[in-house]
Amino acid sequence: MTIKQVIVVRNDLDMGKGKIAAQVGHACVLGAEHVRKSNPEWFSKWWSGQEKVVLKVSSLKELEQIKQDAIELGLPWSEVTDAGHTQISPGTTTCISLGPAPEEKIDKITGNLKLL
Repeated sequence: MTIKQVIVVRNDLDMGKGKIAAQVGHACVLGAEHVRKSNPEWFSKWWSGQEKVVLKVSSLKELEQIKQDAIELGLPWSEVTDAGHTQISPGTTTCISLGPAPEEKIDKITGNLKLL
């Protein structure tokens, strides 16, 4: 069983590259910590290689649908909302993390999305 983490980033916010990198970093850490506590077996399998993929959506509505699909499939997810210190208004949801979780489950939700 392959375990991976997927970060889905909103592409409609016009964030700079550094801002995107920071938001993806937040999502990776939040998601990994969530799974470390909730599913140590998945976390342990993922930890050795830490496979992650960063994908994009074009709106908050699309991101919310990905989150809802994850909830329905019982996949762990974490949401990143910005503090508003730089480019984005406070409380703006920028991205979500799915997993680390089994690749085949995550791909059911994100398999049609494009790489960031």
